[in-house]
Amino acid sequence: MTPQKSRLLFLLELLNRETDEEHPITILDIIERLNAERFTANRHTVAGDLNTLMAHGIDVVCNKSRQNQYFIGDRNFELPELMLLVDAVQAARFISAKQSRNLISKLSSLVSIHQADSLNRQLYVEKQVKSVNEKVLYTVDLLHSAIRDNKQIAFQYFEYTATKKKVLKHGGQIYKFSPYALLWNNDSYYVLGFSESHGKVVKFRVDRMATPKFTDAPTVPKPKGFRVEEYAKSVFSMYDEETRTVTLKCENSLMKSIVDRFGSKVKTKVVDEKQFTADVEVSVSPTFFGWVVGFGGKMHIAAPEDVKERYTAFLRGIIDGKDS
Repeated sequence: MTPQKSRLLFLLELLNRETDEEHPITILDIIERLNAERFTANRHTVAGDLNTLMAHGIDVVCNKSRQNQYFIGDRNFELPELMLLVDAVQAARFISAKQSRNLISKLSSLVSIHQADSLNRQLYVEKQVKSVNEKVLYTVDLLHSAIRDNKQIAFQYFEYTATKKKVLKHGGQIYKFSPYALLWNNDSYYVLGFSESHGKVVKFRVDRMATPKFTDAPTVPKPKGFRVEEYAKSVFSMYDEETRTVTLKCENSLMKSIVDRFGSKVKTKVVDEKQFTADVEVSVSPTFFGWVVGFGGKMHIAAPEDVKERYTAFLRGIIDGKDS
């Protein structure tokens, strides 16, 4: 590499790492830094190098004054955008604490060292729990590759005993699986696809998959008429139960919760000045009933009658301390 190219690369790194709108650098400062690295530099060579960088699309901004000041203007990501990404990484439960730190460090390298301080902050997430599976990102990459190449994968799945010991499910059963899509629900990552052992489309938590690997078998085709979006919409909180249309009667204050959960196109109807009904597609399960209970009486199941009866039995089971 020629001395000029080496000098250009050092200058580009210097501008990227140490300058921004609030921290520009003068030509004299640049010359001092270059000389310290044993590069030959003067006003003429530095001005020429800056023009070369600008000619190649680098957004070097010049504040014209008695001593011109330079800094990198437009970057691939603006600072507020990176802050959003950092917050998402910190909040994501499926990413381990160690991987979160590594990802944030890489994101911080996309801005100046001064702006990086703004990214080095702790987002408060109530009762935040991080995954202990350090290999989850590699599993995600494997799943994306399998989906792209239409290949089945094989893996084991783990769960926890009553003593919090991690054990392989069904004695270490090998699951043969055709992945269709990845879903993010309730801050957990799931893969959706056809399971040979289940004989149908199911979901698995990505961070609970153990020793995943490719197989030579082609992916089992998606069932006729199957759509990932509709499947994800119909399955409530990632539990497999019968999908039904259920009418909920709610206090007006819960409209935001209904829209957040079922979308702005959910069918609703005003009952009176205090209540409304919402017709929603849900998987009728204890998870759904628990969600309704969580609103402390501000939400009730109005129809159909058999779902109301199951909900009543569920509540009775809670009171009696028995499974419904």
